[in-house]
Amino acid sequence: MADVMAKLALEDGTVFTGRGFGAEGETFGEAVFNTSMTGYQEVLTDPSYTGQIVAMTYPLIGNYGITDEDTESQKPHVEGFVVREASRMPSNFRSQKTLDAYLREYDIIGLEGIDTRALVRRLRVRGAMNAILSTSDLDDASLVNKARTSPGIVGRDLVARSGAAGLVRLGQGLHVVAGHLPQCQAGVKARRRT
Repeated sequence: MADVMAKLALEDGTVFTGRGFGAEGETFGEAVFNTSMTGYQEVLTDPSYTGQIVAMTYPLIGNYGITDEDTESQKPHVEGFVVREASRMPSNFRSQKTLDAYLREYDIIGLEGIDTRALVRRLRVRGAMNAILSTSDLDDASLVNKARTSPGIVGRDLVARSGAAGLVRLGQGLHVVAGHLPQCQAGVKARRRT
C-alpha cells in the first residue's frame, strides 16, 4: 500500500483525513456503517451496499485476506470502504490476495487511519449522509461542497448497477418446485455454502 493521503467529507461539513489504500481517485455515496467483526468480504460484495461508502466499526480489517469462494456476488458493490486499520499481511491459508489488492482490482477507494468510532457516532446520531471519498482533491471546503451537491441514493436506479446482467442459473442442491425458481431482481446474494 502506497502512503497516499485520503479524505472523507460528509454533507454536514465533517472531514476525516487518513491514508488511502486500494484505488486512487474520487467517489461519492451515502456514508453508512457496518458493525460486523468478521465478514468484510461479504460486506464488500453485498449488492445492498450499492451506492454506499461503508465504514467498518471493527478496528482491524483485512487480516484474513480475500478468498474468491467467500463473495456474495461476482464483484464488490460498495462505492468506498473505510476502516480504522487495513491489514497489510493476511494470515489465512485460504487467502488469495490482500484487501488492498482486491480494492485496486475493482477500482474502489479505501480509507484507513481515521477514528471510525467518531464517524459511526456521527452517522448513528445524524443518520446516513451523502459523502465523498477522495485521494485527488484534498481541499476540505471543496470536498464538503461536493458531498452536499452529490446525488443521493433516493431516485437513482441502483438495481440496474447491482443486479445480474441476465439469467443466472443457481447451483445444484436447491429444492425447487417443478425445477424452476423465479427470482425478482433485488440484489440476490450468490454465496456458495458448503
